[in-house]
Amino acid sequence: MKLQRKNRLRALSLGALAVSGALALTACGSDDTNSTGGGGSSSSAKAGNIKCDDAKGQLLGIGSSAQANAVDAWRQSFAQACSGVQINYKPDGSGAGVTAFNQGQVAFAGSDSALKPEEITASKKVCKTGQGIDLPMVGGPIAVAFNVSGVDSLTLDASTLAKIFDSKITKWNDVAIKKLNPEAKLPSTKIQAFHRSDESGTTDNFTKYLKAASPNDWKYEGGKAWQAKGGQSAQGSSGLAQQVKQVDGAISYFELSYAKDIKTVDIDTGASAPVKATTENATKAIADAKVVGTGKDLALELNYATKADGAYPITLVTYEIVCDKGNKADTLAATKAFLTYTASDEGQGALAKLGYAPIPTEINAKVRETVAGLS
Repeated sequence: MKLQRKNRLRALSLGALAVSGALALTACGSDDTNSTGGGGSSSSAKAGNIKCDDAKGQLLGIGSSAQANAVDAWRQSFAQACSGVQINYKPDGSGAGVTAFNQGQVAFAGSDSALKPEEITASKKVCKTGQGIDLPMVGGPIAVAFNVSGVDSLTLDASTLAKIFDSKITKWNDVAIKKLNPEAKLPSTKIQAFHRSDESGTTDNFTKYLKAASPNDWKYEGGKAWQAKGGQSAQGSSGLAQQVKQVDGAISYFELSYAKDIKTVDIDTGASAPVKATTENATKAIADAKVVGTGKDLALELNYATKADGAYPITLVTYEIVCDKGNKADTLAATKAFLTYTASDEGQGALAKLGYAPIPTEINAKVRETVAGLS
């Protein structure tokens, strides 16, 4: 026990990318059915019901680039315990993930948006005796990042962001931006607004925020595909982050885990103070979410227009999409083993170090129960 405790402390000090194999083994192969997730409840988990010995072969997933950094950390730890499984995840975007899943190409998909009714209907052709379901696994803030010479901090609100990304505010010294940042020395530099070129759940969540928080300024409906005219585009969250780093006057949106060494906007929500993009502040917003899925589907409804103090409103939840019933026999054990680990204490505990927010305890308890019952 002393050695295990030392290993745990060592792993924490090395950071999330080196989560220890001992912890992964606990999550994947233990018989402890009282393990809890997201900090919490012992009533639901049965985290050790899946043995690594039962999990073999390659497990392919496609989808959200938002969770790519989390999956990279998870699979490194998982591989140390379940060496018979090779996890391959392609962060091609949420739209590509859902398409691949409904075509039977992957064992699971990652999506920052819950399945639409027509996508659930399509999934029944792949899930022969069931349907595709949404399992919330990764939460976090969508950071609005900027690169403006001479400006180290910036506050914007939903109205101003909507006008920037709809090409109605085109200069950094626009009066609306000045009003929100009276202390800043704003240049007349042209605003270079970048959006995703691929279909993305990050885009869906970002535009849902604009629509909910400033409906008079954002006339477009939410969706994985960018709808507003103008602006520039790049592939994936990593592509957007690279553009912001390189281009003076740039602004874009992507997950906080991609915002290393990039300045991010504080959001004026109408609360007592502007809110920073942090995992803690995102968790406050996600905790207010409601489960709106039916049956084993755990799709969430987020409150993008929150004005609660300290709640960061531009958040997303990435779902792992699997069949509730009718999963392929040759990948079922590996799928359950991997998702058991990602929903475990250790898997969820690694998220904050990577700029993500763990799924709140009550929701994660339901995720664990659902994973245990996949067939």
